[in-house]
Amino acid sequence: MAESIRVLLFARYAELLGADHVDLAVAEPVTVGNVLDRVRTLPGGSALPRAMLCAVNLHQATHSDLVSPGDEVALLPPLAGG
Repeated sequence: MAESIRVLLFARYAELLGADHVDLAVAEPVTVGNVLDRVRTLPGGSALPRAMLCAVNLHQATHSDLVSPGDEVALLPPLAGG
């Protein structure tokens, strides 16, 4: 039975996908890049930028880092401020 990875969406990314998170079923570890590819196949996901900041379990991650079932991936939009 496949478990899932929760993908947290913030600001513009949440607006594009119409939700603050999505759960993706996975049976084994995958890369952050694989997760992003799957999110891009969802309605609204094709508008996501190719380069995104990501975090896995509250730690900054690269697109080649592994994600296991039960992990949480956050897609972080660009931030501005002063």
